Amino acid sequence: MPRLFGTDGVRGVANKELTPKMALDLGEAAARVLGKDHHGDGRKRALVGRDTRVSGDFLSAALSAGMSAGGFDVIDVGVIPTPGLAYLSTQLNVDFAGIVSASHNPMIYNGIKFFAKGGFKLSDEKEDQIEAILGQDWDRPTGRGVGRIHRDHDTPNEMYREHIVASATQDDPTPLKGLRIVVDCANGATSGVAPKVLREAGADVIVINASPDGYNINDHAGSMHPEQLQAMVTAAQADMGVACDGDADRCLAVDAKGRLVNGDQIMGILARALKQEGKLNGNTLVVTIMSNLGLKLALKKMGIQTVQTAVGDRYVLEEMLKHDYTLGGEQSGHIINRQFATTGDGTLTALTLAHEVVRSGKSLEELAADFPQLPQKLINVRTQNKKAAKTDVGIRDAVAKAEKKLGDTGRVVLRPSGTEPVVRVMVEAPTDQEADEVCKSLAQVVADRLGD
Repeated sequence: MPRLFGTDGVRGVANKELTPKMALDLGEAAARVLGKDHHGDGRKRALVGRDTRVSGDFLSAALSAGMSAGGFDVIDVGVIPTPGLAYLSTQLNVDFAGIVSASHNPMIYNGIKFFAKGGFKLSDEKEDQIEAILGQDWDRPTGRGVGRIHRDHDTPNEMYREHIVASATQDDPTPLKGLRIVVDCANGATSGVAPKVLREAGADVIVINASPDGYNINDHAGSMHPEQLQAMVTAAQADMGVACDGDADRCLAVDAKGRLVNGDQIMGILARALKQEGKLNGNTLVVTIMSNLGLKLALKKMGIQTVQTAVGDRYVLEEMLKHDYTLGGEQSGHIINRQFATTGDGTLTALTLAHEVVRSGKSLEELAADFPQLPQKLINVRTQNKKAAKTDVGIRDAVAKAEKKLGDTGRVVLRPSGTEPVVRVMVEAPTDQEADEVCKSLAQVVADRLGD
C-alpha cells in the first residue's frame, strides 16, 4: 500500500478521497500519537485552521471532532495562512495543530497536515505512527476526558498579522514607504492578511484576487498562475508584485517590467542581504534538488555555499535545524526564514523581499539579475503508478542517456510528486532548445511506460 502521507500531509479530492470520516480518523489518531508528548497537569490543547475552500468547512469540523474525541480541547481559528497556524502553535501553549488545506492545488482538492509543539511539521516517524492506528478502535475517553471545541476567528489572526508586521518594522515603522506593490492573494487564506501587512509597512498596495468565495481559490490566480499579476504590475506602473498560493506558504514575485522572479532568485536576494548583515549562519543557504544550478553558481561567487535536500520544505527545515542555518527553501517559493518562522511563509517573504528592494536602493529587476537561471523545462506526467518511476529499467536507462548527453552543463531530476498523481520530469541545459528537447523526450518515455 502507498504511504498515506505525502510530501506535505494527506491530500485528495475533497469528499471523495479525503472524506469527513478520514478527517475525523486523522484527528483522533493524531490526538493519540501526539498526546503522548503532553507534559504537565493541564488540559491537552490543539489548534485547527483552514484555507478558503468550501470543503474546509466540513473537513475542519470533522478534524476538530476527532481531536476532541481524542481528549483535546480544540481552538478553531477559522481561515488562516498555514504559517499563521504554525506561529500560533508556538504562542498559544498547544500540543499540536492541524491545518485543512491543499495549498496550491485546485479547489476540488483538500488536505490535512499537522504541526507538532513548537510549530514544526511532523517527522516521517510521527506520520507513520498516525497512519498505523488510523481508524482503529481504542479505549476512548469519556465524561470529563473528552475535549471541548472553542471558536475564535479574530484574535489569533490578529496575533499572526502583528507578528509579521513586527518582523520588518523593528527599526522603521514604515520601511516600505514610497514602494508601489501589487499583491495577488490567490483568493486564499492571506486575502485578509497580506494587503494589511504591506500597507502597515508603508507601501502603496494594489490588491487582486482577495475575494474568496469558497470556489475561486487558486483559480487562474496566485503563485501558480502569475499572468494576471504580471499584467497588473505593468499596467499600474508598480515597482513590483508578489503572489502567494492558496494557503500562503509560498511567494513568487514580479519585477516592474512584468517578469517573473522565482523562488531561487528570491532566496538568492535574501541570502545575500542576510550575509551582508552578518545574519546568515554558516554563510549557507539550504535548497532542494529542484533549485537551479544558476543559483548555486552565483552564490558561490558571493561566498555563500548551498546545501541540498530532498523536495519538501520540511526536509529543508530539518537540515536548517540540524546545523542552525538561517535561510532555506524551494524554487516554488516555499522560503523559510528561521529568524521569524518555522515553515514557509509567503506573506513574510513578500514583506522581507520588498524591504530589501527599498533598503538596497535597487529595483527588483536589478537584484534578480545577479542570479541568472539556467534554462529549465518541467513536464508533469500523470500516472497512478508514480513510484515505479524510480525503479523502471527503461526509464532509468533513458535518464542515464540524457545525463550523459548533458554532462557538466546541465542535469536531470525525475521524481514522483508527493502531493499529486504525477511524475515530475525536470531538465536543465545550456539552451532553452536543448532543455526542451531532452525534457520532452524523457517525459514521453515516462508516459509510454507508466502513463494513464
